[in-house]
Amino acid sequence: MFKRILIVCMGNICRSPTAEYLFRQRMASRDIEFGSAGLGALVGSPMDATALQLLAESGIDGTMHRAHQLTPSMLREADLVLGMEKNHVAAMIQLAPEARGKVYLLDKWLRGSDVPDPYRQQRAAFEHVHEIITQGVSSWEPYL
Repeated sequence: MFKRILIVCMGNICRSPTAEYLFRQRMASRDIEFGSAGLGALVGSPMDATALQLLAESGIDGTMHRAHQLTPSMLREADLVLGMEKNHVAAMIQLAPEARGKVYLLDKWLRGSDVPDPYRQQRAAFEHVHEIITQGVSSWEPYL
């Protein structure tokens, strides 16, 4: 059983918090703790306004989110770690080699593709990424 799930991207203000809050909403009845962090986090920053708005349009309040820097201990303590890009997975394994067996792509069960970074792009890019993340979250549900 997965009790602690960590989602990781680069800045921890767009993709990983979106996935974190979508998982929280969908798994609210389960005893699973979700968190997110960034490999190069904009520590203390709130979620990107466009990502926040897209969550709000789905009835999810992400206003409490603040970006966290990924640490080796976070990787060790998680039961499952989901990265947005193949290079994120590689960086996490380099940061904490002992976490190798529990680090996967969010898109593992679909195309095994990277989730593109919408940072500093137009709303259409955020909408596209939001849909990819939503599909990725859905694809993990049967395994949680």
